[in-house]
Amino acid sequence: MMVRSGVKPDPNTYTYLVNHLCKRGNVGYAMQLVEKMEEYGYPTNMVTCNSLVKGLCMRGNLNKSLQFLDRLRKRGLEPDAFTYSFLLEAAYKKKGVDEAMKLLDEIIAKGGKPNLVSYNIILTGLCKAARTEESISFFWNLPEEGFYPNVVTYNTLLRALCWEGLLKEAYELLAKMDDKNYVTYNILVSWLALQGLVDDAFEVLEEMTRAGFKPTGVTYNPIIAHLCKEGKVDEVMKCLDRMMSEQCHPNQGTYNAMAVLCEDGKVLEAFSLFQSLCNSRTYSSLLRGLCSDGMPDAAIEIFKAMEENDVRPDVGHCNAMILGLCKSNRTDLSLHIFEMMVEKGYKPNQMTYALIVEGIALEGETELAVILLEELYERKALSENTVEMLVTQYDLESFPAFQYGTSSRGKEVLPWM
Repeated sequence: MMVRSGVKPDPNTYTYLVNHLCKRGNVGYAMQLVEKMEEYGYPTNMVTCNSLVKGLCMRGNLNKSLQFLDRLRKRGLEPDAFTYSFLLEAAYKKKGVDEAMKLLDEIIAKGGKPNLVSYNIILTGLCKAARTEESISFFWNLPEEGFYPNVVTYNTLLRALCWEGLLKEAYELLAKMDDKNYVTYNILVSWLALQGLVDDAFEVLEEMTRAGFKPTGVTYNPIIAHLCKEGKVDEVMKCLDRMMSEQCHPNQGTYNAMAVLCEDGKVLEAFSLFQSLCNSRTYSSLLRGLCSDGMPDAAIEIFKAMEENDVRPDVGHCNAMILGLCKSNRTDLSLHIFEMMVEKGYKPNQMTYALIVEGIALEGETELAVILLEELYERKALSENTVEMLVTQYDLESFPAFQYGTSSRGKEVLPWM
């Protein structure tokens, strides 16, 4: 349109459009745009090409990416280090680290010049495949390839050594690190906590702080998880106090770690910990998160403990539970929570009903969802807009049972007030 109207887009505009289309997953349109622009006399540059290569790789089209690069080479365009990194990551994720290493050899054989990022991708692949000896050899051979490891390279190998239990090698590697970062310390704390070496983990925390890095919930969570598994509630409380004094806020991982106490029958202890951290809003996040992360029983125990300890849940907390349970395909439990709401005098709102319908539809009980939807609409529990949204989203209109206000069977689905 710009070209036809006589306005010439500059290379930046052209590249921006291609990049935007690729980010939205419209790689086909982006390639058509490139072809059209070339017809209008606008040559493709490597920045634009990299957007296309990255877009194709993200969609899993590695072969198309390689074919596209062959066409570029014939036109005199040479891939750069960014191009190679996109290709190698795609090769590793789609075909495994051996194929990625083979591709790296081909790139070098054709005169390509990958950078350290490309080698870090290969190292990550070797480490994740638990090929530790190869990982170590690959790491120490990097200078022969003209590269010196950076903090990302060191952290990648350090994590692998720790998780393989190679403590001596991990500390030797650590001694050679000139620059540690936040991730380095988190790796060490996590591994030490996993081994039950909590005092050592705290020593690393002290070193981390002295080095100018502020611990976060991610740093503390492995320690809290271990202490909870050991049932050391007092130690957990001290750890939480320390976090709060450092203005380090708990996250969902912290809550999940503490919820382990529920699984060991220590519901009141878990609740007392949550109570020291949570307000009304964070209780909703806690309950929803526990359900979504596969801990619905712990969520229900905390929900019950809230009621028993004068922290009366509100409709928002109930909705959070229902949402989390539906997302984890436990609609049976979400219906149990709904029944509990009604029995205890809570008044479900439009969101409550919509979540129940969504949960039933997500579990494939589409006809039941239709019946319930009809009854809810008839009782004016759901607005027409909400009904239409649910019908469209879950293709409920394809069922002949769906006619606004005609159902007589929905009464069997939920207990009504």
